[in-house]
Amino acid sequence: MKRILNYVLIITLITGFSSCLNELDQSPDDSRNTRDAAFAQDAYGTYQGLIAKIYASLILTGQEGPAGQADIVANDEGFTSYIRQYWQVQELSTDEAINAWGDPGVDDINFNTWGEGNSVVFYMYYRIYFTVSLTNEFLRESTDEKLSSRNLSEAERNEVIFYRNEARFLRALAYYHAIDLFGNVGFVDDNSPVGYHLPPRIERADLFDYVESELLAIEANMREPRSVYGRADKGATWMLLSKLYLNAEVYKGENRYTDCLTYINKVINEGGYSLANDYSNLFKADNNNLNEIIFPIISDPLTSQSFGGTTYLVNAQIGGSMTNSDFGVPGGGWGGNRSTLALYNTFNDPSGDTDNRAMFWTDGQTLEISNPREFTEGVGVTKWKNVTSTGQSSSDAGGTFVDTDFPLFRLGDAYLMYAEAVLRGGNGGDLGQATTFINMLRTRAYGDVSGNISQGQINENFILAERARELYWEAHRRQDLIRFNNYSGNAYNWPYKAGTRNGASFAETFQLFPLPPEELAANPNLRQNPGY
Repeated sequence: MKRILNYVLIITLITGFSSCLNELDQSPDDSRNTRDAAFAQDAYGTYQGLIAKIYASLILTGQEGPAGQADIVANDEGFTSYIRQYWQVQELSTDEAINAWGDPGVDDINFNTWGEGNSVVFYMYYRIYFTVSLTNEFLRESTDEKLSSRNLSEAERNEVIFYRNEARFLRALAYYHAIDLFGNVGFVDDNSPVGYHLPPRIERADLFDYVESELLAIEANMREPRSVYGRADKGATWMLLSKLYLNAEVYKGENRYTDCLTYINKVINEGGYSLANDYSNLFKADNNNLNEIIFPIISDPLTSQSFGGTTYLVNAQIGGSMTNSDFGVPGGGWGGNRSTLALYNTFNDPSGDTDNRAMFWTDGQTLEISNPREFTEGVGVTKWKNVTSTGQSSSDAGGTFVDTDFPLFRLGDAYLMYAEAVLRGGNGGDLGQATTFINMLRTRAYGDVSGNISQGQINENFILAERARELYWEAHRRQDLIRFNNYSGNAYNWPYKAGTRNGASFAETFQLFPLPPEELAANPNLRQNPGY
């Protein structure tokens, strides 16, 4: 009912994957022959299938639903989902979430004690490079020479050129995640040799420059904002540039807040986006109808099934005395993720007014956690649901899979980024406008102006706390805590930080994740991040 590309069209033209980045970029002869035959039979349909596969790589895990022809071999295919792993490294490593399962690698993320062999980190790393590899192959297959040699109408060719720019955006997004999570990594693009080779190591700052240059190069040639729901467009490009610039001091030691404001202003003033009237609707099964979402990762319970993505987010938060059917997954409910008291306390308003963004479950839950394995210890979160804004069931009414899209970028975040960039000295905005944007979010949250703030109340501590209130469980928190110098060290502790009940300092080493040892063994050009 809302799909950008029919994922049934996903084809297995690019299936090769190994445990080493240097082998990701291969194009075996038999695979090449299969591709050439597919392009000869239906060139345009083949391009559609290939671009669909790149989008799908952000949420799906293989070619046959939740289990079958996995992209990355694993004992539990659902564990390898891009968004599932991205959410885990950005949330479970912070004060916002803790998981009860004890799955391999998960406890070490919970407790900030991961090492080189952590499986969550492993799958996150290879998910990034799987998406990069798919994109590189698409770009090789869609050069001007290739397009001229294939039986495409003018309209089809023009559409494939849009696909090329979307693919470059998706590669930039994947490399942005590599910058944020891993720092100095291996580098391959569509100009890299095809076949076995050892990719060079690229410094974090140089990869920043590459991602920036790619986004600036495609900006003018992307579709207009909100042209096709779920497709990368100018709005998504502006937002990713803004994210890159907001974190530039962390990534390369440069103040780029003015550049951040340049592109956030484009998002706000030229994107045509508007806040959803009801905050909770952003996380429901028909959130595709909202103008607030800038770039979603699309989920569909019928055509794109996965135990990752929002299927994971909805099901893993349900347990204890919660009722599965209230969340639209009568066949699900996994009892895994809940919050620490730190997030819950962020919503304590001295005035006694109610912030409706505080979607917590306390019935049968203890607020304090003495045993992280017990789901009923900790604060339940009810933010993600598989029901519509009118309370109707999704298209998988009796099952487990979820119709709710993941809003990777949305306008509420853009408003808070504007305020932070102004506060940090960026030119192109002012605190008065920042106050207005924040109060728009808070008026929605409180239902009236009782929660509004004055300009004088805006400082770094407020912005960080407001980002938690607005964006919790949306995979922003680790990045935010690092940017505000509240992640490693003793500046801020939370329950089970560094594995201790009251929280403790951990080394700055853990602001980056380690490269998988398999990657280091395969490619001597790479070096492990310091401290591992």
